[in-house]
Amino acid sequence: MTRRHRLLAAAVAAPLIALSLATAAPVQAASSPDSRRVLPGTHPAWAEPSADQGPVQSAAPVSVRIYLAGRDQAGLEAFARAVSDPHSDQYRQYLTPEELKERFGTSPEQVAAVRGWLASTGLTVTGETEHYLVASGTAEQAQQAFGVQLHSFRRGAETYQAPDADASVPSDVAGAVLAVYGLNTAPHQVHHGGGEGRPGAAAGPARRDTLPGPASAFVNSGPFSDYYGSNPATGTPPAYGQVQPYALHGYDGAHLRSAYGAAATGLTGEGVTVAIIDAYDSPTLGDDVTTYAAAHGDAPYGKDQLLRYDPLMWTHTQAPSDADPTGCGAQGWYGEQTLDVEAVHAVAPSAAIRYVGATSCQDPDMIDALQRVVDAHLADIVSNSWGEAESDSDPALDPVYGQIFRSGAAQGIGFYFSSGDDGDDEAATGKKQTDMPASLDWATAVGGTSLGLDRDAAYSFETGWGTHKAALAADGQSWVNFPGPFTSGAGGGTSARVPQPAYQRKVVPTSLSGANGGRNRVVPDIAAVADPNTGFLVGQTQTFPDGTVRYSEYRIGGTSLAAPVIAGLQALAQQAAGCALGFANPAIYDRFGSSSYHDVTDHPFGPDVELAEVRVDFVNGVNAADGTATSIRSLGKDSSLHAVPGYDDVTGVGTPTADYLTSYADDHRARPQQH
Repeated sequence: MTRRHRLLAAAVAAPLIALSLATAAPVQAASSPDSRRVLPGTHPAWAEPSADQGPVQSAAPVSVRIYLAGRDQAGLEAFARAVSDPHSDQYRQYLTPEELKERFGTSPEQVAAVRGWLASTGLTVTGETEHYLVASGTAEQAQQAFGVQLHSFRRGAETYQAPDADASVPSDVAGAVLAVYGLNTAPHQVHHGGGEGRPGAAAGPARRDTLPGPASAFVNSGPFSDYYGSNPATGTPPAYGQVQPYALHGYDGAHLRSAYGAAATGLTGEGVTVAIIDAYDSPTLGDDVTTYAAAHGDAPYGKDQLLRYDPLMWTHTQAPSDADPTGCGAQGWYGEQTLDVEAVHAVAPSAAIRYVGATSCQDPDMIDALQRVVDAHLADIVSNSWGEAESDSDPALDPVYGQIFRSGAAQGIGFYFSSGDDGDDEAATGKKQTDMPASLDWATAVGGTSLGLDRDAAYSFETGWGTHKAALAADGQSWVNFPGPFTSGAGGGTSARVPQPAYQRKVVPTSLSGANGGRNRVVPDIAAVADPNTGFLVGQTQTFPDGTVRYSEYRIGGTSLAAPVIAGLQALAQQAAGCALGFANPAIYDRFGSSSYHDVTDHPFGPDVELAEVRVDFVNGVNAADGTATSIRSLGKDSSLHAVPGYDDVTGVGTPTADYLTSYADDHRARPQQH
């Protein structure tokens, strides 16, 4: 089952933290009013003249975040590239958080300059961190500060405020300003992709009692296959020339460690720390992951192996409604968090896990959680099973995400993002596109597959994850409109706004990189199992219709499964390397075409062999009281995307093998891993 949940983006101030006291070059003297630097992406594409409803009232309230650029952005970019390049003499010569702040952090002079400029326009600073200022005032003051007119624009059935052109800042503070967020008030909806020993306590006085209880239950119906093809759905109509097998009961850690070579290597992730970022923090997470590990033979959690870092408060916890359209639906995130932790621990049972909960599902709060990992270097590997369609995302935030990722790379931190669950996104959004932030060039985008193992749990095949669904006819003699419409699949394709990074140039076909004109970033980079029909068993406390609240297990998928699986496998590779892998994309592409990967295609048994599974679901999602529904789910049919020999836009370079995990041990140029 694929569970989807849309998120909303709005600015929320974070707790105050101390500013860096390191020195920086003096800020330039004030320039003429006409000398300004444009902030690209601040004028949204939907704010067209035809949608213009006129200027907003001059006294209308405005609140913005002004993200600070820090020192020497070009130097940070160059340094991050050098330490991430396997062919560089600086490969893996990372900085500590203190060294990073001293060389590239925000200076007091930059903060003072931005404060002075804001004050000169009448805006009031209401919050401050070392990464941004929060300023409030009127539309008239914001227009003066950012050199734009704020208008109301229709977007669908709603009206939002947005600038009539890209905002700008005076040249005398341009070097200190990275981005501005909040001039555009439209919600930028994103989603988590979860397809549907001893855990540590929360770090800090987070108010868990403000979160709702466990979500409504979901239960899989049988019959099941123990491995792909083991249980033919006898009595159902043939599909693709034969009776197809029932869907799998669900994989666990032993299956995944076998499939991707971990079991053969003996690697466990010892000495490596993985961070997981989601919104909120399931109140039953600790008990659930402990119960799951015991039930499936995973190693018990050791003391402080799982620690949870939460903010001081939660916001927007209720589901979206007319009363609160900005609600995030906290309950919808619980399954994602549980899946992420259980999958990482199943693949890398000795790795430390740091769960970092964001205040809400809104973009600035997710950014704050990412920044928390970087500031304290909480982990070297960061798993993120969330994102949004590129056209729905706010390009004004691209520089903010990019700076976080480059700052992480400079310290040896890599960020892994699920590529999405809607294939090319056309069915979901009406437009072929990729997801963000996965499409940014400093993120590792994780695509998805359908995974088949044999009776001994050994790797048999993978296809790209892409599902077409056809229901069983009422008379049970045929499948209705077989193979049926596309329902879900691994996100992929060509970005409309991110240029092609150097690490892709010799690997990605120009037919893909040039799909939107020019040469652009293509996703994903790498892949792992994601198909919910060949998915992972997750154990979670759920609320059942009779009112009982209890632990139960169900099969789940989505690229939000693939992302933590890859994060766990990267932990094993880092253990083999003996040092942090950092931003891994250059190394991932450096291994293209070798035994490091399964080269996944949609037709692993030849062009004439189509694969499918029969799935039975409870109509009410919990039990057979209201009957069951039977359907056929085709494998390897991902919208307009195709898994083909070589690099492709469903699985990237492929899925890891045992050779991939051990290949990092061959590099002896890096300094020893530090803790």
